[in-house]
Amino acid sequence: MTRIDRRALFASGAAAALLAATGVSAAPKRGGRLKAALSSDMFDKAVAATVFNNLTEIGADGTLRGELATDWTSDQDGLSWQFSLRDGVTFHDGTAFDARVVDLPFNIRTLDRHRVEITLEEANPNLPYLLAQPGFEQRSAAGFGTGLYQVQKLDKGRHFIGARVEGHWKSENAGWFDSVEFVQFGLETVRSEALRDGLVDVADIATLDAYADPRDFQTLRDGDKTTFIASQTIAVPATVGKAWPLDNLRMAERWWMA
Repeated sequence: MTRIDRRALFASGAAAALLAATGVSAAPKRGGRLKAALSSDMFDKAVAATVFNNLTEIGADGTLRGELATDWTSDQDGLSWQFSLRDGVTFHDGTAFDARVVDLPFNIRTLDRHRVEITLEEANPNLPYLLAQPGFEQRSAAGFGTGLYQVQKLDKGRHFIGARVEGHWKSENAGWFDSVEFVQFGLETVRSEALRDGLVDVADIATLDAYADPRDFQTLRDGDKTTFIASQTIAVPATVGKAWPLDNLRMAERWWMA
């Protein structure tokens, strides 16, 4: 793909490189479009984390909390679990999310419209943590999600644009961008170049392009390993957990323009 083609994919940001911010916002603010250059492995996962929700989630600070579920209990053995589901949630096509559509690879029994019982073959006291992981997102029968952003454009495996859902139950505390855009580039050198040239705000790369000014960027680590590099125009939560730092797949929901 040529440089011209890459710029065409980012029409909203192709006219000029983004200006680096002088500091990080003290509190999240709404607006703007997050643009990310992602590898083939990260692309599908990031789209799923943006469009869909899980029953539970691990916050940026590492705290386990409910997402589509509001609370849960288990028996002493950790074999049988009951989850209460959030009321009033709809998929992006307007159909209702309730106990009847919960889809998980376990034995599930519907107790009523807002409660399900999960019975495991082997005890797992960490089931709520497991359900927060990628791969346990909830979809409608038609493939729609309940996330903060709904699909505006999807070229599968290549290009995604998502628009923020107005009135979402999380909208007071998350989802600060008006829209998000992900493009898949298989070569790390191409992702690095896109970040250096200001075509994107973040890329899943380990090192900067040789011609980039390090002062314009911030490295986002998972332990001692750099997994993403972002422009200083992007702000991230100040407090992050150690077990799952930042959960960068949820960048659309948790980051904002600095």
